[in-house]
Amino acid sequence: MPQSDDERLVALEARLERDDPRFAHALRTGRPARPREYRRNRAWSALAVALTVLVTGMALADGLLIATGLVLTGIAVELLDPHRVHRGRRRRPTREVDDDRTPD
Repeated sequence: MPQSDDERLVALEARLERDDPRFAHALRTGRPARPREYRRNRAWSALAVALTVLVTGMALADGLLIATGLVLTGIAVELLDPHRVHRGRRRRPTREVDDDRTPD
């Protein structure tokens, strides 16, 4: 039996609330907000700081600043990825354990 449209909408609403509560609240109140995938102000700021550290390290010929700038740049670029996986939200499928088995 196919699901009704109301059931699908309720399921969609629940998933949206779980994935991005700020965006779901904005939809409920009628005040638009960008979804999480498009909120990247901190990532751009981190990238600007990282590039500043990198350029400063290159100008001063300081290996520690260059290495720090490269690491920070890598972190900032990773933050800009809209499809990155939120590691805390992934759940591994549970595996059934057979109690009758004995280790060999």
